[in-house]
Amino acid sequence: MRNERRAVTALMVFAALLSGLHGYAQQAESKTRDADAGPIKVIFDTDIGDDVDDAFALGLLVSRPEVNLLGVTTAWGDTALRARLTARFLANGFGSIPIYAGPKTASKATFSQAVYATGYPAKDWPDATTFVLEEIKKYPGQITLIAVAPFSNVGALIDRDPATFRKLKRVVLMGGSVRRGYGDLGYPWSTPVKASPEYNVLSDVASSKKLFAAGVPIAMMPLDSTQLKLDEVKRDVLFSHGSSMTDNLALLYHQWSASTGSPTPTLFDAMAVAAAIQPDLCPTTPMHIRIDDQGGTLVEAGAPNADVCLQSDTQKFFDFYLTSVLK
Repeated sequence: MRNERRAVTALMVFAALLSGLHGYAQQAESKTRDADAGPIKVIFDTDIGDDVDDAFALGLLVSRPEVNLLGVTTAWGDTALRARLTARFLANGFGSIPIYAGPKTASKATFSQAVYATGYPAKDWPDATTFVLEEIKKYPGQITLIAVAPFSNVGALIDRDPATFRKLKRVVLMGGSVRRGYGDLGYPWSTPVKASPEYNVLSDVASSKKLFAAGVPIAMMPLDSTQLKLDEVKRDVLFSHGSSMTDNLALLYHQWSASTGSPTPTLFDAMAVAAAIQPDLCPTTPMHIRIDDQGGTLVEAGAPNADVCLQSDTQKFFDFYLTSVLK
């Protein structure tokens, strides 16, 4: 019996040793993957200047050290004026980030921050479509395109070179409405609002359809997970910080608020940026999404073509956002 106990004890020690070595190997492998991964290569596609959430999203992007922002492309409406706004915003500390204008389109949205935008000189901006395709060819399988505008630039990319577009690492987008519509913040006591066509998808249905049929990995942040209210307390903390970044966000906020009559912005687009950097802030579910002719994003049977975030944690998001920007 004594020999049997010794044998069992030896086996237990051996198993524990193997387990420890396996755990060490996993930790080492994880550290190696993290070291090899390097900065996240990002292109940010934005219709900055109408709603103010694009500016807050851009502020988050340039505040994160693990992000290599290859460039900003402006989409929808007056893309040249949007480029001027972006250039003024980035001028204080981030002026080396290149800016490109996409094809100009008709837009019914109000450019609420035009006064700020015209504070930067007008110029001819280089072409966004050419830039993105060249960057994808330079870094195949490595670039995350964060698209938070109507998908006019995306449609132009697919039309010109669909094979190169498919070499994106992924597209992280703000768009769509799966189970909850505008005004449904997901609180248990609130009145549910049915899914409805969302602005980015509805504005350019044809390009939205092209994106979801393109065969590129998509992480989709719809209205269900992006209706994040920057309330008065958080605004006071942010705008009293006194950095160049937060001072410019305050200027843009006040122009947006005066134009719209609304005191509280919703940071739809900032969630797309946050999820691109730290995916566990908005866990996703694989789904097959079909865009209908009315701009609806419908879940149907079929092979998944998007990973969709249906629920986010507001507190975790704002902890991440404010910690990032207030530095």
